[in-house]
Amino acid sequence: MGPELLDQRKQSKMSEVELSCLAYVKMFLHASTFPRCSVNGLLLSSNPTEGAVCVTDCVPLLHSHLPLALITQLALTQVDVWCAQTQQRIVGYYQANACLSDSSPTPCALKIADKITEQFSNAVLLMMDGRKMSPGYRVPPIVMYEHKDSRWTLKDKHTIMLRQWEETRSIANQLLNSCDHALLVDFDSHLDDITKDWTNQKLNAKIMELASPANGNM
Repeated sequence: MGPELLDQRKQSKMSEVELSCLAYVKMFLHASTFPRCSVNGLLLSSNPTEGAVCVTDCVPLLHSHLPLALITQLALTQVDVWCAQTQQRIVGYYQANACLSDSSPTPCALKIADKITEQFSNAVLLMMDGRKMSPGYRVPPIVMYEHKDSRWTLKDKHTIMLRQWEETRSIANQLLNSCDHALLVDFDSHLDDITKDWTNQKLNAKIMELASPANGNM
């Protein structure tokens, strides 16, 4: 096997991103809880490698004043410390813009994603497509960008994988319809009331319960 073919396979593997049910549902609920706001958050992995990126969880950050550097830096520092304690790593960034028809990365999104790339070279940038977040939409409403040659470039939609999408979508809609999305706490809400848990342990448990084999969703 020649070096060119090996390099091509390596590049292909590096572009693959797998998104867990837990991560997607929290991203979806974050955007749905604040539909008139831009929201953002950090993507985490419990098994980061230099190959394909598996996003196992996310931390919802802000729903107001996204460009504020001080709050963003505070959030990044606290999440980084928590990740070190829980054997996780920040591997990317997500954002949903207030304008539903706009799924392009803002300067704020690019700046934060660049910062993450300094610590994890295979970091990914996911933008939520507000036009495709309706309950009946058949594919994940996500636009993915990859850092390549010092720029963030749009990737083919087939390079992101969400296993058992129908079940994941059903869980997200079920939580939204039952008003359990109110369990979601982003870092903004935590700053308003520090007793609120931005790691979202209650919501995580609810999602994992719904996704368990006992409920026929896995």
